[in-house]
Amino acid sequence: MTPQLQSKLPAVGTTIFTVMSRLAADCDAINLSQGFPSFEPPEALLDRVGYHLSHGANQYAPMPGVQALREAIATKTARLQSRDVDPETEVTVCTGATEGMFAAIQALVRTGDEVIVFDPAYDAYAPAIHLAGGIVRHLPLITVESGDFAIDWQALEDTLNQRTRLVVVNFPHNPSGAILTLEDLDGLAQLINKTDAFVLADEVYEHIVFDGRTHYSILRHDDLWERCLVVSSFGKTFHATGWKVGYCLAPPNLTTEFRKVRQFTTFAVNTPVQHALADYLAAEPSFYETLAGFYQAKRDLFAKLLEDTRLRFEPSRSTFFQTVDYAEISDTPDVEIAQQWTRELGVASIPYSVFYEQAPNARRLRFCFAKDDATLVEACERLRQL
Repeated sequence: MTPQLQSKLPAVGTTIFTVMSRLAADCDAINLSQGFPSFEPPEALLDRVGYHLSHGANQYAPMPGVQALREAIATKTARLQSRDVDPETEVTVCTGATEGMFAAIQALVRTGDEVIVFDPAYDAYAPAIHLAGGIVRHLPLITVESGDFAIDWQALEDTLNQRTRLVVVNFPHNPSGAILTLEDLDGLAQLINKTDAFVLADEVYEHIVFDGRTHYSILRHDDLWERCLVVSSFGKTFHATGWKVGYCLAPPNLTTEFRKVRQFTTFAVNTPVQHALADYLAAEPSFYETLAGFYQAKRDLFAKLLEDTRLRFEPSRSTFFQTVDYAEISDTPDVEIAQQWTRELGVASIPYSVFYEQAPNARRLRFCFAKDDATLVEACERLRQL
């Protein structure tokens, strides 16, 4: 008798990022869908990886991460966010940010607990919550006068209750590019402090904020820090998404629970890459300060190339994604139009509706501009045909 398998994630299919990247490859299209750069990490960083590969750093790293790298993360955190963290008890290296967020959710969420996420939301949150036995409460971000996305504070207050275990925040925000202000941190703390909920902050685009704006991390707020886990990514910072190295910062009590889970996922992270990152952060501590200007030039080029088309958008405030509205061109739903333009124009994007539980009646696509200039020029030439 053949056993019958009952899926633990019956509503989950192949992620849209895999689907669109595969379609782009099949159609020989320019892939502006999945969020990875088309350029290499700094040469000096690559040299350090090569060095450690040939100098004995090829066995398991310590489960929390290489000591030198955890110390470098602590130094960076103090410098940028004015938060002193203990490398021993408050810093953990992860196999990419997604694994870090998964481990955090599994460590905190119990069967029947409610978890609030803000739509549009990264698609990895909800499955991890379901696997932990949690209940996802989706709250759509609202559009404010500036055209930016923002938290609906009244909706958040109305949704928080005694069953709320976790609130997931993602700022700088993928896909909209919205960021938080210091006033936002105060508002979040005021509401959270009335509950027993924790905060999971996805801050993987922490260094990519434009037009002189500042990324105000959850780390900056004392009340929020006491109940939060902050996850970030070296892949986004160093143009090396394939290395899958990230980190999680949390107070000692939360780090203890986080590491209990983490040790049974991948246990340890790529050893030579950890050593190389530690070396590079010590030698080039200001590299991440160049990212905003580097990617802002990419954003501005992409925007200029599309400025006289029927695609409508406000330049992104952060990340390396630009959202565009194509309503003046077509009424076709975004999933269909993304596939159509991949096949017919040879440019792949991500449909906006996949980031929602209940998608709004909008015609939006997300494009990744973390590409070399020639690729962006060619992609926009094709889009200008619309």
